[in-house]
Amino acid sequence: MRDMPPERSIVIVANADSQDLSVFDFTPSGRLDERPRFTVNEPALTGKSMVLAVAPNRRVLYAGHLSAENQSAVTSIGIDQRSGDLMRVGRVPVAESMSYLALDRSGRFLLGASYAGNIVTVNPIAADGSVVPSARTFATQPKAHCVLTDPTNRYVLHTSLGADLIYQQRFDANTGALAPNDPPTFAVRPHSGPRFIAFSPRLSIAYVISELDGSIFVLPFDAATGTLQAPLQTVSALPPGFTGKVWAADIHFRPDGRFLYVSERTSSTVSAFSVDAVDGKLTPLDSYPTVAQPRAFGIDPAGRVLIAAGQSSNSVQTFTIDAESGRLSPVAEFGVGKNPTWVEVVALG
Repeated sequence: MRDMPPERSIVIVANADSQDLSVFDFTPSGRLDERPRFTVNEPALTGKSMVLAVAPNRRVLYAGHLSAENQSAVTSIGIDQRSGDLMRVGRVPVAESMSYLALDRSGRFLLGASYAGNIVTVNPIAADGSVVPSARTFATQPKAHCVLTDPTNRYVLHTSLGADLIYQQRFDANTGALAPNDPPTFAVRPHSGPRFIAFSPRLSIAYVISELDGSIFVLPFDAATGTLQAPLQTVSALPPGFTGKVWAADIHFRPDGRFLYVSERTSSTVSAFSVDAVDGKLTPLDSYPTVAQPRAFGIDPAGRVLIAAGQSSNSVQTFTIDAESGRLSPVAEFGVGKNPTWVEVVALG
């Protein structure tokens, strides 16, 4: 066990093909100091992504992965808040491979979306942080890709990339039950492929990145009813002069909500946008080349550094974030395991 100074963070990168976690001590300069890797599954099985979610209390990490041939699982991993060390808590099998995991706002339930299985799931969390095997399952249209609760923890949104739909459901925070809202779905532009959702940290607006055409939909969210409203704006996540097949991926806010970032895998870029403080509309800032095929990226809790993971490069690249302009400055590249597919930055202390 090692002692850590206060207000420190660790960076955790999920490596799908080596089925381990690359772990780094974070520094505000964008330099990453590597720790020993943490093995999630052995022997390693390739062919699926590995996705992560962190409990609200930052004491448990959940990894969705392939645990055996044709068998998927979620492994619970404890995070020592003093040292940053990781320790295995438990593992449960799940019905299908997961493309997204998220905790509800109370940390009592783990929500999952399965792209391959066309379902979303809700599992209770035990007192020790482990996942209870019994799951509530909700069938969706093709290619469920993201699921998360709204800031009030009373509603859930989840995407069907294949049907260009966002499901709107009521969420019972006592039981984990999901029920269709009215209306039960919200349709976006045909063939756009809604992928991931990010709620604004300070406005009642949901931002949706679409994988197939690179659109970012800016959707007002009625917190009283849990429903999305007609797009306030639609902007492109693609860099200038883009050619080829669109393959947009991840979306995150700087924690203060003033800037939004998205990644696109074909061009290997991260694009930055400023967010209007009143109406939430986006203004493009710039697009930044990064490591090859950036499926995932993360931002530290203070909004100082962005860490992009390249699936094809087997590395991460760090950028410092200018607090006033939101613009990125590249720092360095660091090797990780094979096929990195998720990044989490976890505050310690």
